[in-house]
Amino acid sequence: MSGILAGAGLLAAAAACAVAILLPPGRARSAAMLLALALFPLLILGDQWHTQQIVDLRHSGARTAALAASGLVAVAALAYLFRRWPVLLPLAIVAAVPFRIPLHSGGDTANLLVPLYLVIAGGVLAVLLRDWPALPAGGAEGEAENGASLPRPQASPSVAPGGVAAVWLPRILAAVVVVYGVQTLYSEDFSKGLQNMCFFLVPFTVAFALLQDVEWDNRVLRWVLFVVIGEALAFVLIGGVEYASRSLFWNDAVIRSNEFHTYFRVNSVFWDPNVYGRYLALVLVVVTTALLWAKRRRDFWLLAVAILVLWVGLAQTFSQSSFIALLAGLAVLAAIRWSWRWTLGAVLVGLVAAVLVVTLVGGSGKINFSRLNIDTSGRANLVQGGVDLFAERPLWGYGSGSFQHAYADHGDKSVPVSVSHTEPVTVIAEQGLIGLFFYLALILTALWAMTAGLRGRRAGRAAVLAAFVALLVHTMSYAGFFEDPITWVLLAIGAALASTPYVPASVRDPA
Repeated sequence: MSGILAGAGLLAAAAACAVAILLPPGRARSAAMLLALALFPLLILGDQWHTQQIVDLRHSGARTAALAASGLVAVAALAYLFRRWPVLLPLAIVAAVPFRIPLHSGGDTANLLVPLYLVIAGGVLAVLLRDWPALPAGGAEGEAENGASLPRPQASPSVAPGGVAAVWLPRILAAVVVVYGVQTLYSEDFSKGLQNMCFFLVPFTVAFALLQDVEWDNRVLRWVLFVVIGEALAFVLIGGVEYASRSLFWNDAVIRSNEFHTYFRVNSVFWDPNVYGRYLALVLVVVTTALLWAKRRRDFWLLAVAILVLWVGLAQTFSQSSFIALLAGLAVLAAIRWSWRWTLGAVLVGLVAAVLVVTLVGGSGKINFSRLNIDTSGRANLVQGGVDLFAERPLWGYGSGSFQHAYADHGDKSVPVSVSHTEPVTVIAEQGLIGLFFYLALILTALWAMTAGLRGRRAGRAAVLAAFVALLVHTMSYAGFFEDPITWVLLAIGAALASTPYVPASVRDPA
């Protein structure tokens, strides 16, 4: 019976997420967002009720009550701030994205996106307060009395740069969430699939819905730029202290690996140096965009100094996947700013050179797969294992979140893994061709929306496109596409900008 209830709750959460994405602002959508967030902790508690972590929390009633009360106070305070100053909501979401809080219970530690969850909950409460008051005479549903709402610009399909794609993007994203939830029902690791839904897809879908309400004008985009630059520079400072002191704040696995390497990797406030490197790479892409479109000399030099500092921070991660992702993002910017033909030629030359280097490793004149697997920290074997799993169940896969369990049962039992480190391989192994179809449809639609009518548009769209491409490239060697909140933020901003009509500077209102 508990399994049936968990499955029903999971499907209800997935359906609520789809409704939250697809419906326009109003009472029905705010109710769907509230339902999705309410099911999040209930499903986790039901799934983990008898684990040592939850048992310890149950036995520590005072501690649990204090934590719950603190969370409710924080959510209420954030909701007040978002109602009073709506622009703070997107800024808070962007600011909270990097932070994970280690929670200790039952002898284990879970690093959860608690700040982001609190911000999202505060945003949902603010939306509820906006949409559910009694309707004024002749007023529209959900209209705020004091005007402190988050208006969505009404785009005209005839002039919006990517109107059609922007309409289809939320639909496909909703389908992705529902399909993932359905395929969790038959997963060989139902608990893992449920946790992925509750910790990642459900809250991130709600965040996407909240960000759809934002009017992404130049003022908001500029403030977002200030937020990410400020945070990234602070993270680099922390990483620099780690590098100078040769000591990390957390992650015993990285601490031990540093003892056996000739180089020292830092992770700053992030758990993994590769995740830290991914964040810095994406910020570097965004800051470089601002540099390329800067009109004032002072801004140019300030951004140049920021880029130099961020480069130093990225170098200290020794994350090869992050460097490749950064190069991909910079290539997109070069294609937009100057010439896509010359950029494409340079990329092709670089790819050929890379293939030749890999082929000639060891001087054998052929690809040395053993050496390649060592150089990629075992990723080549994981990819091969994922492809083998796909060959066994090509249509529907082993179920959402099942890669680790299926790999242990049907692959190399001696290798502890959770994902293939290559997002498409994880998708085909877990979800088969069904999941691959929606995964590719989402990516292609997102790229369509972000590139439609891009020439001559503002720098914000170029930054979102370049960062999204860099993120895609990084997930080819480190996975974490749907589990990274940055993905959902970029999708939301990209869809919003694509559906917003472009007004040339010559005809804009000077105000």
